Amino acid sequence: MVKDLVLVGGGHSHVAVLKSFGMEPMPGVRVTLVCKDVYTPYSGMLPGYLAGHYSFADAHIDLRPLCNFAGAQFYHTPVTGLDLDQKQVLCADRPPVRFDLLSINIGSTPNTKDVPGVREHSLRVKPIDHFLRSWEELLARLQKAKAETVRVAVVGGGAGGVELALSTQHRLRRWLDESQRGKLRLEYHLLTASPTILPTHNRRVQEKFNRILREREVRVHRSHQVRKVEPSRLLCDPGEAVDFDVLFWVTNASAPSWLAESGLKTDTEGFVAVNDRLQSLSHPGVFAAGDIATVQNHPRPKSGVFAVRQGPPLAKNLRLALAGQPPEPFAPQRRFLSLISTGDQYAVASRGQWSVEGAWVWRWKDWIDRRWMRRYQVLPEMSPPPSESFTEGLADQAALREIASSPMRCGGCGAKVGSAVLTRVLQRLRPVQRDDVVVGLNSPDDAAVIVVPPGKVSVQTVDFFRSFINDPFVFGQVTANHCLGDIFAMGAQPQSALAIVTVPYGAEGTVEEQIFQVMSGAAEVLGTHQTALAGGHTAEGPELAFGLVVNGIADPNRLLRKAGMQPGDQLILTKPLGTGALFAADMRRKAEGHWIEAALKSMLISNHAAARCFLEHGATACTDVTGFGLLGHMMEMVKLANVSVELRLNDVPVLDGAVETIRAGIFSSLQPQNVRLRRAVRNQDDASRHERFPLLFDPQTAGGLLASVPSTRAEACLAELRKCGHDRAAVIGSVTAPEDRPAPIRITG
Repeated sequence: MVKDLVLVGGGHSHVAVLKSFGMEPMPGVRVTLVCKDVYTPYSGMLPGYLAGHYSFADAHIDLRPLCNFAGAQFYHTPVTGLDLDQKQVLCADRPPVRFDLLSINIGSTPNTKDVPGVREHSLRVKPIDHFLRSWEELLARLQKAKAETVRVAVVGGGAGGVELALSTQHRLRRWLDESQRGKLRLEYHLLTASPTILPTHNRRVQEKFNRILREREVRVHRSHQVRKVEPSRLLCDPGEAVDFDVLFWVTNASAPSWLAESGLKTDTEGFVAVNDRLQSLSHPGVFAAGDIATVQNHPRPKSGVFAVRQGPPLAKNLRLALAGQPPEPFAPQRRFLSLISTGDQYAVASRGQWSVEGAWVWRWKDWIDRRWMRRYQVLPEMSPPPSESFTEGLADQAALREIASSPMRCGGCGAKVGSAVLTRVLQRLRPVQRDDVVVGLNSPDDAAVIVVPPGKVSVQTVDFFRSFINDPFVFGQVTANHCLGDIFAMGAQPQSALAIVTVPYGAEGTVEEQIFQVMSGAAEVLGTHQTALAGGHTAEGPELAFGLVVNGIADPNRLLRKAGMQPGDQLILTKPLGTGALFAADMRRKAEGHWIEAALKSMLISNHAAARCFLEHGATACTDVTGFGLLGHMMEMVKLANVSVELRLNDVPVLDGAVETIRAGIFSSLQPQNVRLRRAVRNQDDASRHERFPLLFDPQTAGGLLASVPSTRAEACLAELRKCGHDRAAVIGSVTAPEDRPAPIRITG
């Protein structure tokens, strides 16, 4: 890797950039998407989604499969600022992200700066994830409403406000009928500071919507500038007040303050000022598109149609800039087709002074929207051959020359990463220091020296694997949790760790950034557990891989071991199964984004509190569930204790999407070897008919703990586990006396 292209935001233009780089990769370029959302909504279908005509999946693009298709890293985190001097994107909950070239496509939010009370008392349509959560809460609130009339106010008379009023009204009326709340009356108000609704559209469109709003009994308040929002009242100029129970805020767009604060040149409203090439007027290495940008020579309304049209020229100009070539100018269309829905599968179309309406217009709009969404929801299985792609063109020659000029990579110690890079990374990390680590990173000696306190024993473990996600920071976090799991499963406390990193070949700055990201993730987890990073080893290789040698200390009389199960004990599992299958599906772009988010959330839960809980409740045996799957690790415990087990499959917790994934025939590559252990199941013919049976062999990364607890203490132990963050912990079976049969595990539903 030679250059880093960082995309901030998953807007309409950036999904086109990602698709472009998936179809035609650039040698030596690493693409990273930094976005606070996993799903990006398509603005054209959002009113239809609110009206109930589309499902969530219909109206949203799942960014994880799209990033996998593009070979892009996906950092799921909010952006808080830019350091343009250091070329860094500043994030809310992770280290800064370095870039060589930056593009911003984060959309906009309704302007709430000048109106007191808006943030406290309104449902703002953007950010969309917040709005959708508030929308679900609203439905729940209406279900319990005791009033005969619910007053709904929509502030904003543009296309967004009009569509929102009509679509939410349609959905709420239907919902009230379905929930048998038909006697509850809806009273709708639409307020606009303009003397007319839809001020940027032609007179015919305005007349049509004036008629439609009258027919739908929506009262329109024109020339009403809202000055203050009270808990249930809008105070407006010219002195009128409008009461409400629910307030939607859909006014003019605004931009986050960090754009201007970073030093980027912005317009008077705070939007990034760009030239005809979508390039910042103040920083040529920064591009911007969509609502967040203002094209200086071609100002246009904030509309999704322009963001969609800017996608292809933005992708082309990013390629040219990466290759050291001048970007090309782009002029947006002056007249464009506008399709505005009315909530009930009816729409109005306009272009210039022309306008038509009808149900057929909605069907036309639906066809256009679905066709556009299919481009990013149904992705090709393979990229085109290199000979047909942009990678053969002039734009990539600079990157190819830089790659070609690099020396052949050596093996042995010649494959180590340079000391200067490591020194800079360690200076940025600031790992935890411990007094019992006598020699560590603060000393140039050849090995770490660790003190073992009197009366304690040293507990050591090692684990190492290739990256399975395209975010090195989260990969470092997950790997550290996984490696510490062996220490916690033994009832020990981690003391120090040695890191092992293999990083892909690349330019020095790119290598440093990747090591820093993965080590930052690991250091954060190690620091949480007061574990010193005492040293390590780095090497170059074909792909990112990471692991830790962890040293812990324990009281030899309080060790948790595998060989202690007793008949009558209850078996408790602290985390759900399914990570192996889910990430195999993720590699194939077959996993849904929320499945992977839930899996990562589970993997980032430390096993420390669970181990302490098991010790306090007299656990007789414990292990962590990792590569050999639940059945493999259970078999180790059963054989050592010479007992049998009754396992209840219906009680085994599983991650969202895991069952769907195995139904689709997608398994981890380690699954076939683990399945050989099915001979340990006494009734495997019956058990194998259960849809969860394959998940018993699914290899887990950063999985939970499996422990046997005396039956008299199992209920209290489970309650304590849930209090300390293991809300999916469950009793999944019991230990029984050994039987004269070779298969010690019996599975029930």
